Amino acid sequence: MSEEVKNEKHSSQEEVKKPEKEKNENKPETGKKEEKKAESKSIFDHKNKEIEELKKKNAELETQVAQLKNAYAKAYADTENTRKRLNKEFEQLSKYKIQDFALQVLPVLDDCERALAQETKDEAYRKGVQMIHDKLAAALAAEGVSEIACLNQPFDANWHQAIMSEHVDGVEPGMVVEVLQKGYKLKDRLLRAAMVKVSE
Repeated sequence: MSEEVKNEKHSSQEEVKKPEKEKNENKPETGKKEEKKAESKSIFDHKNKEIEELKKKNAELETQVAQLKNAYAKAYADTENTRKRLNKEFEQLSKYKIQDFALQVLPVLDDCERALAQETKDEAYRKGVQMIHDKLAAALAAEGVSEIACLNQPFDANWHQAIMSEHVDGVEPGMVVEVLQKGYKLKDRLLRAAMVKVSE
């Protein structure tokens, strides 16, 4: 075989081997790319997992905050209601603190008026009773106790207690024609209803 044929054959073999060599040389680069891609995917998945966990934690915290806000609002409302109720009770107690005492004093005032209604020649006695009556009435008035207007007024069940009734000429029905016992109120509250006679 001539030298030229040998050279051509050898050259052809080298050309066939060269692509295989290049192919083998490219394999590590492809593998590295796949590894990097897998690593990037793993990092991405990990980050996504962390984000999801943070979102879940954030949602839980928002729920807790909402619950705490509701609890605070409820507690604040309860406290305000309690404060208002206590203030109202205190105001009521302050406003009507004399009620029990006034109820005990009213019969004394009634007795003074009965004594003054009796005829007597003892002016000193009358004057003394009148002074006691006036001082008691002034003390009660200073605390907000006042007499309920009754005579010749329409009957009002809120303030009057009808003990009897009778026909009176010239007077329309339902009018108070006689006061049997005076009635009193403490500021805007009934202290003692007036006992009255009402026209028919």
